[in-house]
Amino acid sequence: MTTSRPGARRVDPIERAHLLDASGYTPPIHRFAPSPELAPLVRRYWMPVWSLPDGQASVQRVLQYPVCLLVVSHEYALLVGPASGLSTQELRGSGWALGTMLQPAAGTALAGGPVTALTDRAVPLADEALVVGIRAAVGDQPEDPARQQAAVALVEEALVRLLPVDEEGLLVNAIVEFVEADPDVQRVSQVCEKFALTERTLQRLTARRIGLSPKWLVQRRRLHEAAQRLRRQERPDLARVAAELGYADQAHFSRDFRAVTGLTPGEFAAEPRP
Repeated sequence: MTTSRPGARRVDPIERAHLLDASGYTPPIHRFAPSPELAPLVRRYWMPVWSLPDGQASVQRVLQYPVCLLVVSHEYALLVGPASGLSTQELRGSGWALGTMLQPAAGTALAGGPVTALTDRAVPLADEALVVGIRAAVGDQPEDPARQQAAVALVEEALVRLLPVDEEGLLVNAIVEFVEADPDVQRVSQVCEKFALTERTLQRLTARRIGLSPKWLVQRRRLHEAAQRLRRQERPDLARVAAELGYADQAHFSRDFRAVTGLTPGEFAAEPRP
């Protein structure tokens, strides 16, 4: 089976999961949509390309989604499991990395079993031929759109063997999409009701297929939305943001936000914008 050409190159605005570094810097990030055939397995591809002065470093911070990632750079190649906390990556010098954000359904196939084995872990990517091919495709011109798309096409060719997605995989995709897309979802019981699952069944399903709890899914969606709101407003009303996100009070919101990001909402809102 072959795939159609992956989506056209586009340079997107910063998404809500990406918190930048403390100075507000982010490298240019080129993003691509998957081909339609691979949509049940892949959310998108992204490729940052950076060049920093000697001696300067940038620590990029991300509130990761409940999915596994494939990341191939000029220096490393990893299968990255879902992160329960804040994911960080230090950038130095010049470089690039091609990332594949997978759908929840893809996790068990790549992990070789329950995704809990990869939670908060990264392991070397086993497909050496894919790594060599991507690096050859990018070469010494990582900003070339044609080379970027050639590298993405190699990832698609490698992932097509995981099709078709099983029914449980499609279910877990739908559960995550429901939680992420509907801001009114603030309790695990709402997810159970929507998909006619008991809480215990849902817990077992998300542990096996996502490596995280249903409660984590709801909390992370709220923190993604919080980060987006705090970044857009010069002087956000923190009590109002907390209430709109379904928190009982501002203190609970601040505690959750700081536990994951290391910053209070006020400190995060005060950081420089890009």
